[in-house]
Amino acid sequence: MSIQQDVAEAAGRARAASRVLALATRAEKDAALTAIADALTTHESVILAANAEDVERAEADGTKSGVIDRLRLDGARIQAMADGLRQLVALPDPVGEVVRGDTLANGLELRQLRVPFGVVGMIYEARPNVTVDAAGICLKSGNAVLLRGSSSARSSNTALVNVIRDAVLVFGLPADVVQLAPGDSHEGVKALMRARGLVDVLIPRGGAGLIRSVVEESTVPVIETGVGNCHVYVDASADLEKALAIVLNSKTDRTSVCNAAESLLVHADVADEFVPTVVAALQDAGVTIHGDAAFTAYDGVVPATDEDWATEYLDLEISAAVVPDLDAAIEHVSRWSSGHTEAIVTSDLGSARRFAAEVDAAAVLVNASTRFTDGGEFGFGAEIGISTQKLHARGPMGLTEMTTTKYVVTGDGHVR
Repeated sequence: MSIQQDVAEAAGRARAASRVLALATRAEKDAALTAIADALTTHESVILAANAEDVERAEADGTKSGVIDRLRLDGARIQAMADGLRQLVALPDPVGEVVRGDTLANGLELRQLRVPFGVVGMIYEARPNVTVDAAGICLKSGNAVLLRGSSSARSSNTALVNVIRDAVLVFGLPADVVQLAPGDSHEGVKALMRARGLVDVLIPRGGAGLIRSVVEESTVPVIETGVGNCHVYVDASADLEKALAIVLNSKTDRTSVCNAAESLLVHADVADEFVPTVVAALQDAGVTIHGDAAFTAYDGVVPATDEDWATEYLDLEISAAVVPDLDAAIEHVSRWSSGHTEAIVTSDLGSARRFAAEVDAAAVLVNASTRFTDGGEFGFGAEIGISTQKLHARGPMGLTEMTTTKYVVTGDGHVR
């Protein structure tokens, strides 16, 4: 049997499962999510053993430390995945929500309702927590999901999906609401991307190359998640103590994630005071700074190139520049931003309003770390990805973003 047939059969099972899931009550879905959360902690040792196999292979292959960090699981990260599922349980079920409704002049009752997509495909790299987040969000929003993680996380993803499917079965839901997409080669990925009519929507999550490949080659509709070339701009009126804390948290809290800051901009009016302080603090944290002339005046700072301004480092590296004013900061961000998250530190309400209005990004943070652009931090429970496009969703995608709508029109023998 060809890989195309394997994917088609898996998608067929997912479609059948999605129809069962579409009829499930919130109580039934929440019970299944709770069971999955409990099973993750119960089977922690099995999951960690599988993850250790993946990490060992990655280290043997010379994989970058940032990628290995995204791949690695421990007890705390498994607990965080379980907590994310429990947060989903506490959230309202979007399925069946009336977006708008009215009784027309002719007596027809018109309602626009939220409904699941049906079958969702996920193509993603490295991070096995995406497996759990995607499964949980799709289940509660009434979607079956085909998961295609990277080969680097094969053992981890297999263990996680086995745990999830066993837990779902206990509550009478079909195990095929969550499946690993068939195949380990790129041909399997291509088959999933070409499964138009079988898969309703495809979501890529990973590096720029993966996302570009899926967007350009897929015949299935794609919700594009984006890389995070995120900036922090320290304005002339900024509280510099707060600014330092925000820059350090944005860059060093966890370098391997898309909401980590990759570029720092400092207003010239505070540069003499702030630049030496932030250079010392970043270097103490092990960060390599790729800077303009104002930054390379300090030992250890290397000259920045255009490539640096465009780079999502996902590591202990950052590009940095001094700008003459807010206009220059907005211009720099507009040129180099990936449209993910941009932050301004300022005490000037006018500057904050201009930055928020003129910067084109999925999220703009005012006096807060870029690390807050996250489904869990936004109160969504978890996220299936952060969309940097403008249709159909933008920013962290939670339960609501994993639905579409349909119109239900009720009459009493009406004819036109």
